[in-house]
Amino acid sequence: MPVVHEDQRVHSGRPFLPAKYVDRPRSHVAAICYRVAGEEVQFLLVRTHTGRWTFPKGRVEGDPSRAAAAAREAFEEAGVFGRVESKPIGSYLHSKQENLHSDEHVVDAHLCEVVSLVPPEEVHRDPTWFDPAKAKRRLCENRKPKYATELSNVVDRALEHIQLRHRRTIR
Repeated sequence: MPVVHEDQRVHSGRPFLPAKYVDRPRSHVAAICYRVAGEEVQFLLVRTHTGRWTFPKGRVEGDPSRAAAAAREAFEEAGVFGRVESKPIGSYLHSKQENLHSDEHVVDAHLCEVVSLVPPEEVHRDPTWFDPAKAKRRLCENRKPKYATELSNVVDRALEHIQLRHRRTIR
Protein backbone atom coordinates (compact mmCIF):
# COMPACT_ATOMS: atom_id res chain seq x y z
CA MET A 1 0.00 0.00 0.00
CA PRO A 2 1.30 3.50 -0.79
CA VAL A 3 2.67 5.66 2.02
CA VAL A 4 1.12 8.98 3.01
CA HIS A 5 3.42 11.34 4.86
CA GLU A 6 1.84 13.95 7.10
CA ASP A 7 3.96 17.01 6.47
CA GLN A 8 4.81 19.03 9.60
CA ARG A 9 4.85 22.40 7.85
CA VAL A 10 1.84 24.66 8.29
CA HIS A 11 0.24 26.05 5.16
CA SER A 12 -2.18 28.93 5.12
CA GLY A 13 -4.89 28.30 2.56
CA ARG A 14 -4.09 26.82 -0.84
CA PRO A 15 -0.68 28.04 -2.01
CA PHE A 16 -0.47 29.19 -5.62
CA LEU A 17 -4.18 28.59 -6.24
CA PRO A 18 -5.35 31.25 -8.69
CA ALA A 19 -8.54 33.02 -7.62
CA LYS A 20 -10.35 31.75 -10.71
CA TYR A 21 -10.17 28.19 -9.29
CA VAL A 22 -11.36 28.89 -5.75
CA ASP A 23 -15.03 28.02 -6.27
CA ARG A 24 -14.54 25.01 -8.55
CA PRO A 25 -15.13 21.55 -7.12
CA ARG A 26 -11.99 19.50 -6.51
CA SER A 27 -12.65 15.83 -7.05
CA HIS A 28 -9.28 15.12 -8.71
CA VAL A 29 -5.75 14.82 -7.30
CA ALA A 30 -2.33 14.24 -8.81
CA ALA A 31 0.86 12.79 -7.37
CA ILE A 32 3.86 14.83 -8.49
CA CYS A 33 6.31 11.93 -8.16
CA TYR A 34 9.97 12.84 -7.88
CA ARG A 35 13.37 11.64 -6.76
CA VAL A 36 16.64 13.44 -6.11
CA ALA A 37 19.54 11.72 -7.85
CA GLY A 38 22.78 13.37 -6.77
CA GLU A 39 21.97 17.04 -7.13
CA GLU A 40 19.35 16.61 -9.84
CA VAL A 41 15.59 16.30 -9.44
CA GLN A 42 13.77 13.88 -11.71
CA PHE A 43 10.01 13.56 -12.23
CA LEU A 44 8.15 10.34 -12.92
CA LEU A 45 5.52 10.70 -15.65
CA VAL A 46 3.04 8.18 -17.00
CA ARG A 47 1.24 7.88 -20.32
CA THR A 48 -2.48 8.37 -20.81
CA HIS A 49 -4.49 5.99 -22.98
CA THR A 50 -3.98 8.49 -25.84
CA GLY A 51 -0.18 8.45 -25.40
CA ARG A 52 0.30 11.85 -23.75
CA TRP A 53 2.60 12.17 -20.76
CA THR A 54 1.07 13.24 -17.45
CA PHE A 55 1.37 12.96 -13.68
CA PRO A 56 -0.42 10.02 -12.03
CA LYS A 57 -3.83 11.46 -11.26
CA GLY A 58 -7.45 10.62 -10.79
CA ARG A 59 -10.57 11.00 -8.71
CA VAL A 60 -10.90 10.93 -4.96
CA GLU A 61 -12.88 7.71 -4.47
CA GLY A 62 -13.74 7.19 -0.81
CA ASP A 63 -10.10 7.64 0.20
CA PRO A 64 -9.45 8.73 3.81
CA SER A 65 -7.79 11.94 2.54
CA ARG A 66 -6.89 13.72 -0.67
CA ALA A 67 -3.22 12.83 -0.07
CA ALA A 68 -4.22 9.17 0.28
CA ALA A 69 -6.04 9.40 -3.05
CA ALA A 70 -2.88 10.84 -4.66
CA ALA A 71 -0.83 7.99 -3.14
CA ARG A 72 -3.31 5.43 -4.49
CA GLU A 73 -3.15 6.94 -7.98
CA ALA A 74 0.67 6.94 -7.89
CA PHE A 75 0.63 3.26 -6.94
CA GLU A 76 -2.00 2.19 -9.49
CA GLU A 77 -0.60 4.14 -12.44
CA ALA A 78 3.15 4.16 -11.74
CA GLY A 79 3.82 1.45 -9.14
CA VAL A 80 5.06 4.07 -6.67
CA PHE A 81 5.60 3.62 -2.97
CA GLY A 82 6.39 7.05 -1.62
CA ARG A 83 5.90 9.86 0.87
CA VAL A 84 3.00 12.06 -0.17
CA GLU A 85 2.66 15.51 1.35
CA SER A 86 -0.69 16.01 3.03
CA LYS A 87 -1.14 19.53 1.66
CA PRO A 88 -1.11 20.22 -2.09
CA ILE A 89 1.62 22.45 -3.49
CA GLY A 90 -1.06 24.03 -5.65
CA SER A 91 -3.69 23.20 -8.21
CA TYR A 92 -3.92 23.14 -11.96
CA LEU A 93 -6.64 23.11 -14.57
CA HIS A 94 -7.03 19.94 -16.61
CA SER A 95 -9.30 19.03 -19.51
CA LYS A 96 -10.25 15.54 -20.51
CA GLN A 97 -11.91 14.97 -23.87
CA GLU A 98 -14.29 12.02 -23.96
CA ASN A 99 -16.23 11.44 -27.15
CA LEU A 100 -17.80 14.82 -27.93
CA HIS A 101 -17.86 15.95 -24.30
CA SER A 102 -15.04 17.92 -22.65
CA ASP A 103 -14.64 17.75 -18.88
CA GLU A 104 -12.59 20.57 -17.36
CA HIS A 105 -11.66 20.28 -13.70
CA VAL A 106 -9.21 21.46 -11.06
CA VAL A 107 -6.57 18.98 -9.91
CA ASP A 108 -4.85 19.36 -6.53
CA ALA A 109 -1.13 18.55 -6.90
CA HIS A 110 0.54 16.65 -4.04
CA LEU A 111 4.31 16.11 -3.97
CA CYS A 112 5.29 12.46 -3.70
CA GLU A 113 8.90 11.55 -2.94
CA VAL A 114 9.38 8.11 -4.48
CA VAL A 115 10.82 5.52 -2.09
CA SER A 116 10.52 2.47 -4.36
CA LEU A 117 8.83 1.23 -7.53
CA VAL A 118 7.07 -1.96 -8.52
CA PRO A 119 5.39 -2.72 -11.86
CA PRO A 120 2.19 -0.63 -12.00
CA GLU A 121 -1.28 -2.16 -11.94
CA GLU A 122 -2.05 -0.23 -15.14
CA VAL A 123 0.65 -1.75 -17.34
CA HIS A 124 0.09 0.58 -20.34
CA ARG A 125 1.24 3.62 -18.31
CA ASP A 126 4.99 3.22 -19.03
CA PRO A 127 6.32 5.17 -15.99
CA THR A 128 9.46 7.06 -17.05
CA TRP A 129 11.86 9.43 -15.28
CA PHE A 130 12.59 12.87 -16.80
CA ASP A 131 14.72 15.81 -15.74
CA PRO A 132 12.65 18.97 -15.11
CA ALA A 133 13.18 20.54 -18.55
CA LYS A 134 12.31 17.34 -20.42
CA ALA A 135 9.34 16.69 -18.10
CA LYS A 136 7.97 20.13 -18.97
CA ARG A 137 8.43 19.45 -22.71
CA ARG A 138 6.71 16.06 -22.46
CA LEU A 139 3.83 17.50 -20.41
CA CYS A 140 3.30 20.24 -23.02
CA GLU A 141 3.23 17.92 -26.04
CA ASN A 142 -0.16 17.66 -27.78
CA ARG A 143 -1.93 19.94 -25.30
CA LYS A 144 -3.61 23.28 -25.74
CA PRO A 145 -1.33 26.09 -24.54
CA LYS A 146 -3.64 26.88 -21.61
CA TYR A 147 -3.24 23.38 -20.12
CA ALA A 148 0.42 23.04 -21.12
CA THR A 149 1.25 26.21 -19.19
CA GLU A 150 -0.61 24.91 -16.13
CA LEU A 151 1.47 21.69 -16.13
CA SER A 152 4.72 23.54 -16.73
CA ASN A 153 3.94 25.76 -13.74
CA VAL A 154 3.36 22.68 -11.58
CA VAL A 155 6.90 21.48 -12.36
CA ASP A 156 8.28 24.91 -11.38
CA ARG A 157 6.30 24.94 -8.10
CA ALA A 158 7.39 21.38 -7.35
CA LEU A 159 11.06 22.31 -7.84
CA GLU A 160 10.67 25.23 -5.42
CA HIS A 161 9.13 22.98 -2.77
CA ILE A 162 11.69 20.22 -3.28
CA GLN A 163 14.57 22.69 -2.95
CA LEU A 164 13.08 24.00 0.30
CA ARG A 165 12.58 20.46 1.59
CA HIS A 166 16.13 19.38 0.78
CA ARG A 167 17.55 22.77 1.83
CA ARG A 168 20.25 22.66 -0.80
CA THR A 169 20.76 23.75 -4.35
CA ILE A 170 19.58 21.17 -6.79
CA ARG A 171 19.03 21.38 -10.53
